[in-house]
Amino acid sequence: MDAENILKHILVVDDEENMRHMLSVLLTGEGYLVETAVDGMEAVRLLKDKIFDFVLCDIRMPKMDGLAFLKAAESVEHGATVIMMSAFGSVDTALEAMKQGAYDFISKPFKTDEVVLVLKKAEERERLRRENIRLKRKIAELEKKSGFGAMIGKSKAMQEVFTLAEKVAEHPTTVLITGESGTGKELVAAGIHTKSGRVDEPFIAVNCGSVPENLLESEFFGYVRGAFTGADRDKKGLFEEADQGTLFLDEIAELPLSLQVKLLRVLQEQEIRPVGSAQRKKIDVRILAATARDISEEVQQGRFREDLFYRLNVINIQVPPLRNRSEDIPVLCDYFVKKFTKSLNRPDIEGLSHAALQQLLVHAWPGNVRELENVLERAVILTEGPHILPENLPENIQGSRADNVVDFLVGISSIKEGRRMVEERLIRQALEATQGNKSQAAQILEISYPSLLSKIKDYRVSGP
Repeated sequence: MDAENILKHILVVDDEENMRHMLSVLLTGEGYLVETAVDGMEAVRLLKDKIFDFVLCDIRMPKMDGLAFLKAAESVEHGATVIMMSAFGSVDTALEAMKQGAYDFISKPFKTDEVVLVLKKAEERERLRRENIRLKRKIAELEKKSGFGAMIGKSKAMQEVFTLAEKVAEHPTTVLITGESGTGKELVAAGIHTKSGRVDEPFIAVNCGSVPENLLESEFFGYVRGAFTGADRDKKGLFEEADQGTLFLDEIAELPLSLQVKLLRVLQEQEIRPVGSAQRKKIDVRILAATARDISEEVQQGRFREDLFYRLNVINIQVPPLRNRSEDIPVLCDYFVKKFTKSLNRPDIEGLSHAALQQLLVHAWPGNVRELENVLERAVILTEGPHILPENLPENIQGSRADNVVDFLVGISSIKEGRRMVEERLIRQALEATQGNKSQAAQILEISYPSLLSKIKDYRVSGP
């Protein structure tokens, strides 16, 4: 649904019935959804209960005038743009109203097109304000390296992920992102949004497993006042908040079957019905979903609807685990060390020692990139010298793929034989850590590529 066609909700506050009637007719004809209040007190009550885009408020009113209303409205998180009007206007009154938060001021009597013009200007101002907020968020995300173009990965596996994500970004296609926990599925989703035509609209991420089941429907679709105990005002759900933008559903396999049915209907019909409402609302939201589970297995076990799976799995992007792309570890380490030396105010740390990097390269990384990030944050805190050493790493990483050397060489008296056994074992470990990448293995072992090939042949070492 085009954002321009969504009705703007406006509250007209004036003690004169004729003025309220005239403005209601005028603004309804201009495509606004209009409600009225006779004074500031009633207006504040309405702001607490409903969502308005604009408030058109008179200054001179009984009980609570316009300036008092502006002050009282500060305690209500209404988000509306307020425009004041008065037949007793002066420059001082206008300045005072704008100082208290009003966007503009109209003097009575006014021509009808004046009111419309001020509202259109306010709409444009609000659009620019939202765009500015989104751009600031986008810049902040890029600075954190969480945008797609800024994701780190030079391995072939990650380059394939980037290429596919780039291709699907410009289309409204639903994408299912799969991969182990900690691999960066949300970063891929955020990157797709950034590269899409929806970049200036909201990107909203929700972990489906973190929302209590009894609150899922109201969180997703919103609710109207009185829908249930405690619903004292209308509230937008995640789909409506993400209208025109992207909604990222992380851990989609955690959704109960009852909500899977409703999600399928939203995907098919592009409309939602808030809890407690008889009216449906059209929405335009791109859905990106992710899961760490084998969702096809979930379908076979009856825990996930097959029709929803096919609806979501138009394009599947599989993010590889860190252990399958060890060539990305050095660049990731470089980025995280720079990040934490800056955020933790440790400019004295220059980087990782070669020995520490070797330990990181051969670790299995069950927690993937998230685990690596946590390990390096800890290391930056504990390091005392200019370089991060193996002893600054967690114990489980210090001993990665390494058996006790003394036990390993028990019964060996020949230095030549012992050296051969150690070399063969180290080569096997390096090849296993790099998934058979001999060039990367040579770097880990600190020997030349031809020398490694020669030793592999001599020791008859096969692939991992």
